[in-house]
Parts: sequence; C-alpha cells; structure tokens
Amino acid sequence: MVENNSSSLIATGLVGELTDTGHRLLARVYYADTDFSGLVYHARYLEFLERGRTDYLRLLGVHHSELVDGKLGESIVWVVRRMEIDFKSAARIDDVLTIETRTAEISGARVRMAQAIKRGDDILISAIVEAAMINGAGRPRRFPPEWIKLFRPASQK
Repeated sequence: MVENNSSSLIATGLVGELTDTGHRLLARVYYADTDFSGLVYHARYLEFLERGRTDYLRLLGVHHSELVDGKLGESIVWVVRRMEIDFKSAARIDDVLTIETRTAEISGARVRMAQAIKRGDDILISAIVEAAMINGAGRPRRFPPEWIKLFRPASQK
C-alpha cells in the first residue's frame, strides 16, 4: 500500500519536484491524450499545464482542497483569468514530457506563471497563465501576504 503523504508522493515522482526556478513534473503521453493523427490533441496540453501548476502549488503548501474547505476563513477557489499559449511542436504517444512551471510575476491578487512543456531539450509548448482567487460569491480575494514570498523562486529570494 502506498502512503498518501508528501514525502511518499515525492519519492514516487507523482508531484514532481521544486527547482531553483520553480517546479518540474514528468508526464507520459498516453493514447487517450492523442487525436486521430496520433499527435497530442491541443486541449490536452491545458491538462498537462494544469497538473504542473497544481503540483507546484501543492509542494509550496497551497492545497486546493484546504482552500475550498475555508482555510483562509472562507471558501476560495483558483480561477484562470488569462492564458497565452504558443504551440511550437507536437508530442506523440509514449513521449515523456517535462512540464516546467515558475512564477513570472505576483501581486496581491494575481499570479502569472510561465510554463513550458518539453520533450528532452525541445520546447513543445510555452505558456503564460494568469490566475487569481475568488470566493463562493465570485469576488476576487487577495493572496495571504506570506504567499508573495513563498511563490518567488529560490533563485529570486
């Protein structure tokens, strides 16, 4: 039986790893990720990017389930406000991809994350994702002050 704690998940590679610049996660391309041509379907890249952002936050100690449960005093959820994606090359079934995520900019209420999906050294996708938090009524919420420092990569602290 596999333990469901952070050290066990890190050891198995499930959540990736923090790096000096942000976060790195490995993912394999499965048949379900591809379209009739055998290439990764364009919308699946959004899911790979989401996994990278979610596990980056998880390793920083920011858990979606705790936010929804009211850890900050009310139920909070993340929303993507804006996304820019540059499709450079396609991934294929069985490729092992590296999803890299880093904080590009953070303010009191928004964070911009720069992401890349690579196969080896080749960049397949680059993206800038702007995210924010809202409460149950859909109103924006500021990040806790300690998050501003937390989200800065080790190389910028």
